[in-house]
Amino acid sequence: MRHYEITLIVHPDQSSQVDTMMSKYKEIITSGGGNVHREEDWGRKHLAYPIKKIYKAHYLMMNIECDQDTLDKLNYNFRFNDAILRNLIISEDSAITEPSIMMANKDKD
Repeated sequence: MRHYEITLIVHPDQSSQVDTMMSKYKEIITSGGGNVHREEDWGRKHLAYPIKKIYKAHYLMMNIECDQDTLDKLNYNFRFNDAILRNLIISEDSAITEPSIMMANKDKD
């Protein structure tokens, strides 16, 4: 199995549904034999540029370990979920479990 980092930008009106979405995606990962190493909710942030006339969005990030079939299922779900404005999937060499820079900066504030 390979390691991936997934970043999601969610429509701000769907912020209340974030927990449900994340539990659904974690279920897809674990049912496929994968593992979630890190899950972070960065909250609402200003976008660098408007997407569909939206200026703020809810950011989520996960580090997972899964096979290609599970990753394809996740990507399919991201593509057809209207609440997800953008997604980014990056392949990693190993599991990352320490807090990200975004969460470290949040703790300082």
